[in-house]
Amino acid sequence: MKRRQFLRQSSLAAAGMLTLQLPRLGLGKQPYHGVINPEHNIPANKSIDPAWVRSLYERGKPTTYTRQQNELKYIGMPAGGLHAGTVYLGGDGRLWLWSIYNDEREGVDPKSVWWHDGNSEREIRNRDGASYLEPAIAANKRVLEQGFAILVKQGNQTWLKELREEDWEQVMFEATYPTATIRFRDPRMPVEVTMRAGGIFIPLDADNSALPATVFDISTRNITTQPLELSICGWLENGARKLTGKPSEGFKRNTGMATESGILSSFQYAAAGKGNYPDDGTTCIACLSDNVRLNTNADVWPVTEGVFAAGQSTADKPADEKLVAAVSTAPSTVQGGKEVQVQYVLSWHFNHPLKKVAKVKDAEEGYYYGSRFQHAGEVAAYVRRHFRELWGATLQWRETFYNSTLPYWFLERTFLNIGTLATANTYRFKSGRFWGWEGVNTCEGTCTHVWQYAQAAGRIFPLLERDTRQRTDLGIAMEQNGGIIFRAEYENRPAIDGQAGAILRIYREHLMSGDNNFLTANWPRIKQAVLFMLAQDKNNDGMTDTPMENTLDAVWEGEIAWIVGLCIAAAKAAQLMAEEMNDSAFAGKCREYVEKGGANMSAHLFNGEYFIHRPDPVQGRRKLGSYNTCHIDQVYGQSWAWQVGLGRLWNKEQTLSALRALWKYNFTTDVGPYIRTHHGGRPYALEGEAGMIMNTNPHNEAKPYGEDVTWQLGYFHECMSGFEHQVASHMMAEGMTDEALILTRAIHDRYHGAKRNPFNEIECSDHYARAMASYGTFITACGYEYHGPKGEMKFKPAFGARDFRAPFTSAEGWGTFSQHLTKERSTHSITVKYGSLKLNKLTLDVRGTGALKKNKVRIGNKTLDVSWKQQEDQLHISFPATIRVAANETLTIESTT
Repeated sequence: MKRRQFLRQSSLAAAGMLTLQLPRLGLGKQPYHGVINPEHNIPANKSIDPAWVRSLYERGKPTTYTRQQNELKYIGMPAGGLHAGTVYLGGDGRLWLWSIYNDEREGVDPKSVWWHDGNSEREIRNRDGASYLEPAIAANKRVLEQGFAILVKQGNQTWLKELREEDWEQVMFEATYPTATIRFRDPRMPVEVTMRAGGIFIPLDADNSALPATVFDISTRNITTQPLELSICGWLENGARKLTGKPSEGFKRNTGMATESGILSSFQYAAAGKGNYPDDGTTCIACLSDNVRLNTNADVWPVTEGVFAAGQSTADKPADEKLVAAVSTAPSTVQGGKEVQVQYVLSWHFNHPLKKVAKVKDAEEGYYYGSRFQHAGEVAAYVRRHFRELWGATLQWRETFYNSTLPYWFLERTFLNIGTLATANTYRFKSGRFWGWEGVNTCEGTCTHVWQYAQAAGRIFPLLERDTRQRTDLGIAMEQNGGIIFRAEYENRPAIDGQAGAILRIYREHLMSGDNNFLTANWPRIKQAVLFMLAQDKNNDGMTDTPMENTLDAVWEGEIAWIVGLCIAAAKAAQLMAEEMNDSAFAGKCREYVEKGGANMSAHLFNGEYFIHRPDPVQGRRKLGSYNTCHIDQVYGQSWAWQVGLGRLWNKEQTLSALRALWKYNFTTDVGPYIRTHHGGRPYALEGEAGMIMNTNPHNEAKPYGEDVTWQLGYFHECMSGFEHQVASHMMAEGMTDEALILTRAIHDRYHGAKRNPFNEIECSDHYARAMASYGTFITACGYEYHGPKGEMKFKPAFGARDFRAPFTSAEGWGTFSQHLTKERSTHSITVKYGSLKLNKLTLDVRGTGALKKNKVRIGNKTLDVSWKQQEDQLHISFPATIRVAANETLTIESTT
């Protein structure tokens, strides 16, 4: 079946130049014609300022991009619901891109650009990094007219300003997710405006987080001492049949919805029936105030006071003309020093899955939101009716997540990639099935060997991941022999890393469940999947050695440390699941594999400094592989282990040595010299930017990647952020906090708003799924472990432990954990903000506190009886019966020496 496309270069050595060719999907082996053996040129001494490293630990402030610094033009925060297309919130608060029309093309800005890699000029397609080289600019992608304006009157003066960067001296975008804050300031104005905007986003509530709508919460403060009169107007162009509508087919119509304080925009067909166009649907704008003025045919070129006036209840225009709906608040008096708050909802409804997903039968009945709502007006009405609950929980999560002692920049970078779920990269169909590309419209099938890196969705929306494991991995994609086809309907074979990753994710999904039902219902098929994986170890040494597809789009021969280790981790997860199922025979089989594999991996795949790829005894190094080079994923299995509480899987010192080798040989503060001498890679990091190279040849071995290398070798010379996040999460777990923060900050700085969109980490197309590995670094920074069915939770912060506070999610609720440690006392608290938390056992950090003599545990003012024991730097609390901490309750543990 099809493989990911990639640039292939054919050599014209005699002419001293390269000619580019773009292989189509599905071609067989293609040769690599770059320089096979360039010298390793990454400095071992990183020469990083220690003061700058210390600054990475500081709490700081939210990352804020400003008009004055020209940092707003690339900003595009996914601002709609999950799986509802890509609608970006721009740096000045206006929506752009509007990829809601089921575009079949790749990426958020389909194009190719030219890039000189230091050796030759190459055509870079969207999937190869075109949007990294030349990011989409908001001003060029305003598909629909949309905006807000304020009308202010005070005395005999009148001010009318749009909420856009051209109209204000200061515009500041605070780049948090899921809601951003935009501030408008101008010394000539008697008011200051603050806008909070984003989609409804409530962890654990996948349904209400998937509304095709954006909320604008606008506060206007009178900064003078005298009263003034204020009105706010919001407008949205009729988006129905925006791209394909023809006058001969019908006309656009805006219809006032007086009871909903909004306007529904539709397309009326001249003939009976309805079209089946990708842009056939509805849009809507509504205000949550009751005293509003509806203008169904607003003229916003330019915006005048007339836009704020009421118009006819219905307006029509030809299909090829713009028809704009505007909703304004009635003038209100705002006293000096006071503020007025107004909320708007903009919604859309285009229920036409792409033709490219035709193999997915679930797509035939349309999107999930299409089964809940008939048109965009119903979406807006639903949000209006439940606004306090929906927007309140969204803001509460935003407050909970950022109310932490962890650095703001770190919280931003590790979390914002979950916005990928709120782009056209993912769908949820009427049946409830979740489905995703690797990157927007590129590489189909919720690919197991890519999505298994993503840690965010399983912790924030566990229902989606549980359903995908059960419906797809253990259902649609499972073969009779237990193999899991790595792209479901779009492939015909398993990938070994995807197989192991699926097993690990099954265990994670079990941990994020409130009971054992998921595990019990799926155990027979889980065993099948595990047995298939174990069977790939042909010589029974605990190290898989069957040549199979992997995430680098090739079939490697031999025993490969990162694949071996990943399978060991999966077998350990299977062992623990078997023990919970009282399947002692199978648990023993898995345990034997783990023990044998861990010992042999340490004995045979460690070269004294890092873990390697041992060649197949028959094939040798004939085919592409990493062999004795330094590969970014070499200890990935142990990295996964820390995500799901599997513990140490093999030799600790060897693991640390491997991570130090990655830092020494693969991380560079400037990738420029490396990519100028190592050709064929895609531009996901550029000269002057820091990053960790996928694979390096630190000892300058001849033919380090095999005798007959193919085009996939280009991957080795790249910086792919999802892999980098995986390494950062592992370094954090192993105590290499400096390196973890530096690596994460390198990615954060590559995606600074002055250079490109901070919310779009790119690999093979935009909003790449693997980048959601970033949340794993947050998990290990908290030292968080959780077992929902058992009611067990653990925290051991990686840094800042003496005074630590961070959010957590569980199977049924989320909230805030905090701890304060001194020599004589430790205080830990868990406050539930949403849902509830079931607990039987807590393991807490008491580093630096002496031998404890007393523990007082309470919920509110109610003291609880517990048993406890202190083991070195950990405090174990056991409850004699299951407790449940409800929303707005706090569990407190006070321990004294």
